[in-house]
Amino acid sequence: MTDDDTSWYYDIAAKQVVQGKQTNALDRMGPYPDKATAEQALKIAAARNKAADSDDDWNN
Repeated sequence: MTDDDTSWYYDIAAKQVVQGKQTNALDRMGPYPDKATAEQALKIAAARNKAADSDDDWNN
């Protein structure tokens, strides 16, 4: 696990990437290993949601 001060997060309210836990936990996605990955947070979440929606074991 990485140190919270060096981890990257996506701030949903501000729609920007931040380093460290600068924002409210409800507005924060992450942690991510690097800034580039945090910038893709919404795409990553959408892909995970799509995969979960098509998971027959979960939907039954």
